[in-house]
Amino acid sequence: MVVELYDETPKHRDNFIKLAKKGFYDSTLFHRVIKDFMIQAGDPNSKGATAGKRLGNGGPGYTLSSEIDNQFIHKKGVLAAARQPDNTNPNRRSSGSQFYIVQGRRYPKQYLSRFEEARGEPYTESQKETYQKIGGTPHLDGQYTIFGEVLSGLEVLDQIAAMPTGTADRPQQNVYIVEIKPID
Repeated sequence: MVVELYDETPKHRDNFIKLAKKGFYDSTLFHRVIKDFMIQAGDPNSKGATAGKRLGNGGPGYTLSSEIDNQFIHKKGVLAAARQPDNTNPNRRSSGSQFYIVQGRRYPKQYLSRFEEARGEPYTESQKETYQKIGGTPHLDGQYTIFGEVLSGLEVLDQIAAMPTGTADRPQQNVYIVEIKPID
């Protein structure tokens, strides 16, 4: 997959690039996969993890302040920072390393109004059309920092999302990130 990181979320962009350059993500797993929703990675505890081991709590030892920007929606292919739930993380600080890539599904325009209150503002016509034509996960809008998107390789996203999973939505067959290479 080839991704673009957004300049509008500089803390998340710079952190992702820093970790990638250090090889932090190399040999980690997509440890949580939910078809028609998302695929999640970035847990350093997934390196060499035994089959069936519960994953999803590892990180670099820090979190990032949120950079939630409503111009970005959870359309198919966006990268967003994972985080702990609101009850333990009311400021919605992002994981220092874990991220997910949205697969989602398509939504009719009239269905989106139910998500606008949680998001804090109405969707634009363009955003509504995106959810209708491309799909995504609108129930996450306004709650997580979106910091990039897949430019090519969405078929890889779909292949990973289709993998059979077991406990805690972990794929039954390991799916590795071989390497993340920033391109200057």
